[in-house]
Amino acid sequence: MTNSDAMAIAEPLLRFDAVALGYGDRTILADIDLDAHRGQVIAMMGGSGSGKTTLLRGATGQILPQRGTITVFGQDIAKVGNDGLRALRQRMGVLFQQGALFTDLNVFENVAFPLRELTTVSEEQITERVLEKLNAVGLRAAAHLKISEISGGMARRVALARAIVLEPELILYDEPFAGLDPISLGIIAQLIRGLTDRLQCTSVLITHDVAESFSIADRVYVVGQGRLLAQGEPKELSASTNPYVKQFLNGEPDGPIAFHYPDSPAFENWLRQKGIEP
Repeated sequence: MTNSDAMAIAEPLLRFDAVALGYGDRTILADIDLDAHRGQVIAMMGGSGSGKTTLLRGATGQILPQRGTITVFGQDIAKVGNDGLRALRQRMGVLFQQGALFTDLNVFENVAFPLRELTTVSEEQITERVLEKLNAVGLRAAAHLKISEISGGMARRVALARAIVLEPELILYDEPFAGLDPISLGIIAQLIRGLTDRLQCTSVLITHDVAESFSIADRVYVVGQGRLLAQGEPKELSASTNPYVKQFLNGEPDGPIAFHYPDSPAFENWLRQKGIEP
């Protein structure tokens, strides 16, 4: 192996360097540092509304950083332009939180869609690849069904098959375990781990599921209170004394994670418009 080959392998496929992300003038997360290398499963965790999905939007270029740099495949995502961003996205796979399946296409055609749009492979190859990926998620025999004919959990598995059908270098999973029964959940977790090892791709999970994520992740990042609170291997975080991390990992009702969405000046202004004093 040459030095340049070693450097290419060592370089993270996804890097956040002192990144702040938000919408308009509102900052959701600040001072985020993250490295995701080939062959790694990375779990990004935190309470509802903590900004996990905002991190995914930053990684795919849906939003650009307010500060700092997001690097994907060695390129600054804020500087690549529309054509460059499109090329980067073709090297990614994304499992969206709501699945984002096409309801007018059947299961097979949903999974085949990226192959038809982004490759020139033959119809025979499309059939082979799609059935292979559907088999991996346990739904080969459901290929002919309409989306309206499958359950919510099955739809999540179809969306997963579509996310991995191109065998991308970087796969981003937004709540991959949501809506799955315990058996499917364990199988999908091991599928993500096995796929990452086989393809030497990078898998980034946005998830609330502590047990399954800790069983397959190489590194875990915990966000909350507008920042990165902790990072490390699962066993390191399991021993953390950080009260936020302890409350989240143990599901404790009392602690720094509040159940109620916090007040804000915008909400107070909205109340005044309704004739209500905050």
